[in-house]
Amino acid sequence: MEQLQSQVIEHFVWKTVISSNANALASVLVEATSHRNLFTFSEILYLPHLQQLKATENSVYLDMLWFFAYGTWSDYTSNAGHLPQLIPDQILKLKQLTVLTLASTSEVLPYDQLMQEIDVTNVSELQHFLIVECMYPGLVRGKLDHLRQCFVVQFAVCRDLTPANLGSMIQTLSNWLSRSENLLVLLQEEIKLTDARHEIEKLRKKCVEENLQEVKNNLVKVS
Repeated sequence: MEQLQSQVIEHFVWKTVISSNANALASVLVEATSHRNLFTFSEILYLPHLQQLKATENSVYLDMLWFFAYGTWSDYTSNAGHLPQLIPDQILKLKQLTVLTLASTSEVLPYDQLMQEIDVTNVSELQHFLIVECMYPGLVRGKLDHLRQCFVVQFAVCRDLTPANLGSMIQTLSNWLSRSENLLVLLQEEIKLTDARHEIEKLRKKCVEENLQEVKNNLVKVS
C-alpha cells in the first residue's frame, strides 16, 4: 500500500505543478481527496505552489485539504459552512480516515462511538462500512465483537502526523530506542553467560572423558 500511495502522491504533485491557475488547482485537490488509494495528504498540503490559493476565493479548498490530512468527519461537519461541499467519494474517504484516527487512539472502539463519529444510524450499516470500506481495502484489521458491541483493532494504516504531535512522536521513538538499547545490552550479557556455560560444559565433558580413560588404562594394567 505504501508504494502505491507514493505513486499516487507523485501523480498529484505533478498535476498541481502543471495546473495553470487557482481553479485548476482546486480541481486537482478535489480529485486527490476522492482517490480510492490515497490516504495521506500532508505532502500535497505543504507544496509551496499550492500556497497561492490562500489569496484567492479557492482558499477553502486548501482548508478542505487540511481536514483530509488531519481531521475527521465530525471536524468537517462542524466547519462545513466554511468549506466546499464534499462529493460522495470524498465523504467516504473522510469517514475512512476517521476510522483510522480512532483506531490509532484505542484498540477497542465501541460501536456507539463509531456510529456517532462516521454518522451511521445502525449497527448493520456500521459493520458493512467496517468490513467493505475499511477491512477489505486493508486500511484496518480487527475483529467485530458482536457480544461486546465493539470493534477490536489489530492493525491500522497510519495517517499524516500533525505538526503538534511531532514532538510526542519523537519522544515515543526515543523511548523505544532507549528500551531497545537496554534490551540489546541484556541480550549481549545473556549471550556471554551462555558462552561461559558452554565452555564450562566442554571442560566438564573433557574431565569426564579423561577420568574414564584413566580408569580404562588402570584396568588394562591390572589385567
